Amino acid sequence: MFAGTDKEFGVQAARVAAPALFQRAVALLALLVVALPALLTASLVWVALGRPLLFRQERSGLTLRPFVLVKFRTMHDRRDADGLPLPDRQRETPITRWIRRARLDEIPQLLAILAGDMNFIGPRPLKPETIASFGSLGEVRCRVRPGLTGWAQVNGNTRLTNSEKLALDIWYVEHRSASLDARILFLTVVTLLGGERVRTQPLALAEAYLAARSTGPAANLPPNGERRT
Repeated sequence: MFAGTDKEFGVQAARVAAPALFQRAVALLALLVVALPALLTASLVWVALGRPLLFRQERSGLTLRPFVLVKFRTMHDRRDADGLPLPDRQRETPITRWIRRARLDEIPQLLAILAGDMNFIGPRPLKPETIASFGSLGEVRCRVRPGLTGWAQVNGNTRLTNSEKLALDIWYVEHRSASLDARILFLTVVTLLGGERVRTQPLALAEAYLAARSTGPAANLPPNGERRT
């Protein structure tokens, strides 16, 4: 009996580990491919903002485990008379605005994938206090590793409210599949080339699912996202 149990545990562990190892291998290859764009981006940041070149901040990862997110810096640290940061638009420059639109500031996050803190696809990593403000939904959101791009990012991203992004993230976590990840990769390229736009059908579906999950039997559905991380 115990031998059978050990074998089943080993098979399950292999199913979890294999995708993670594959993502790390791809991240290593991607780091080699984007070495030149990374150097160019670092040079542009230095010209536009000076040093430091990198932005570091603690974010919540899988099972709420904190890790340090690293990106190329794209904003000045300018503040108002009360010491509060000015709106993002006033802290960017034309160069860094383009860097953000092209997602070049995300290149250092390949290191987080290599370290096992992130995936290519998943909800974007948020600060621990933001995750805590979601209550139990914050824990659901962290059942998978955060990603470079995700369902919310290809369905509106900055054009969405925080509650709309959360609904899309929860829907992704509980409907995650290889085909959905492939669709997100495709839509990420479409978004990079054509710009952000709100896709109303996926958003409406996600909001309806979250409402049903919060009030009905869907609240007890097992998370499909636990199959692979």
